[in-house]
Amino acid sequence: MKKFHFPLRPVAVLREHHQARTREIFACAVHAYVEAEAQMTAKRNERQDLETVMHDGRRATFRAADEISFWDAYRRVCDEEMKSEQALFVARAKMEECRQKYLEAHRAVKVVEKIEEKARTNHRLAVEREAQLESDELAGLRVARRLAASTVSST
Repeated sequence: MKKFHFPLRPVAVLREHHQARTREIFACAVHAYVEAEAQMTAKRNERQDLETVMHDGRRATFRAADEISFWDAYRRVCDEEMKSEQALFVARAKMEECRQKYLEAHRAVKVVEKIEEKARTNHRLAVEREAQLESDELAGLRVARRLAASTVSST
């Protein structure tokens, strides 16, 4: 029986390595997205807390200096929240881009796996066909020997 040899094995290995790299890059992009989302949530919570403090402070006495410092802090927090939201959009876009690259690499690996599976099936069928031919040939030789032996014994 011949040993199976897949000529595209180096291609499969390269594609599997590429898939592993793209999977790692995708995982890093997902991690960056989750961190950006957490940072945006923290900034949003900080802004809401500051709004609560500012609103509650207005019920008591009004101090212009305090209001100015609160509004400066509020603007700074709003700017930081906007920047974190933009960073979140960038991280989401990067994550989607990496996801698409990973899916393409995964499909490329699957194509080679399908080709290898078909080649293995064809090889197995060829080996089985070859074994069947050998078996038929041996059976034919046995029948021929019996016929020869029976003709020799009957003469």
